[in-house]
Amino acid sequence: MISDPTTDFPAFGSAQSNGAADYPGLDDWRSKPISQQPSWEDPAELKAALAELSSAPPLVFAGEVDQLRAQLAAAARGEAFLLQGGDCAETLAGATANKISAKVKTILQMAVVLTYGASLPVVKMGRMAGQYAKPRSSDTETRDGVTLPSFRGEIVNGFDFTPESRRHDPQRMVQAYNTSAATLNLVRAFTQGGFADLRSVHAWNQGFMKNPAYSRYEEMAGQIDRAVRFMDAAGVDFGALRRTDFFTAHEALLLDYERALTRIDSRSGLPYSTSGHFLWIGERTRELEGAHVDFLSRVRNPIGVKLGPTTRPEDALALIEKLDPEREPGRLTFITRMGADKIRDHLPAVVAAVRDSGAQPLWVTDPMHGNTVTAANGYKTRRFDDVMNEVQGFFEVHRAAGTYPGGMHVEMTGDDVAECLGGSDPIDESAFADRYETLVDPRLNHQQSLEMAFLVTEALSSRGRRA
Repeated sequence: MISDPTTDFPAFGSAQSNGAADYPGLDDWRSKPISQQPSWEDPAELKAALAELSSAPPLVFAGEVDQLRAQLAAAARGEAFLLQGGDCAETLAGATANKISAKVKTILQMAVVLTYGASLPVVKMGRMAGQYAKPRSSDTETRDGVTLPSFRGEIVNGFDFTPESRRHDPQRMVQAYNTSAATLNLVRAFTQGGFADLRSVHAWNQGFMKNPAYSRYEEMAGQIDRAVRFMDAAGVDFGALRRTDFFTAHEALLLDYERALTRIDSRSGLPYSTSGHFLWIGERTRELEGAHVDFLSRVRNPIGVKLGPTTRPEDALALIEKLDPEREPGRLTFITRMGADKIRDHLPAVVAAVRDSGAQPLWVTDPMHGNTVTAANGYKTRRFDDVMNEVQGFFEVHRAAGTYPGGMHVEMTGDDVAECLGGSDPIDESAFADRYETLVDPRLNHQQSLEMAFLVTEALSSRGRRA
């Protein structure tokens, strides 16, 4: 939740003289196998950047993290639904008021569709204020006989294909921290200062192009508006409708950054990563004895793990033992990313094994990463129909297993981009030349995101509420 830092800051006590948390085991990851990390060239530059981060104020606060854990626990029990959305890779230049507001508005709209259509509370979470690092399949990239380091996200290096841009620069971590702080300030203003007032559902459509999803949303907004006016006439207190909880999340890929921003909660004496409320471990870094799993097992944040089609039932069970040995409600989320053509074959055994073990993680679908293809004109893209097919498969598997499909994790933007094919107002390859903006993975645009919310609402409404 984005809340008032003047009340939450005292939740963190004094730390070491350099500001970093001092707690047993927090540095054990340094002796573990680690992948997808930068090759910092200058140790002095790295030391200076980490010292600056270690003494910086926290970006999020322990009380907020605890509130998120409670809400995720409700979602795992079938009493809520997690909506997690945002950029595949944030850019430093993209942290503008217009882009952030468009993204927040789209997530709020999707949440309203899900809440109203399925009569279910929605936990709202942005892939925002920290999603600057990206794993890559190769350490280097070659163009026209020139080989340079791969682009690993703007927290590490630049996108331009030059030696200067592709250099791994630790000062970029400080830039990412500062940009995350600015992003959080804007999100706090939007969600706590009246922008998220449910009585303004019509206003959230302003600035977006008209399309079928827009029209359907306007119809629903009219129904909500009539309901709100009725409650107003009946004397209902609208305090709860004026603001909303909004949490931030990112992949905890860069462990130097995460470690430097770990602080000790003065109430409990336990470590929290203050870089974001929710952190996840990617499919490429979830080795049970690896550095990422070790480090995140030691912080109090709710933790997600991406599970791809190679995941075996025993892998999921071992991750539960490592990351959630106490079976704490809301602690662990499994984010499945199987691919539309694999989910119905590979997910059932994993879900059944976890169910039979008695564990109750939150199950979330990531229908984006398993469905990436290359278009005929060479652009990396995804087909909207494939994305929705995986979502439908996710619901089918959980319905058959008697478990709860508790959320979705999507790469999306509030901008009118053309990066994913299809939708009710179809995007085709010819639009890529003018409206393809992502630096890494293709995202759903505003219309496609809203359309997805309506389709997921139908699945939630038809599955029946858990008693």
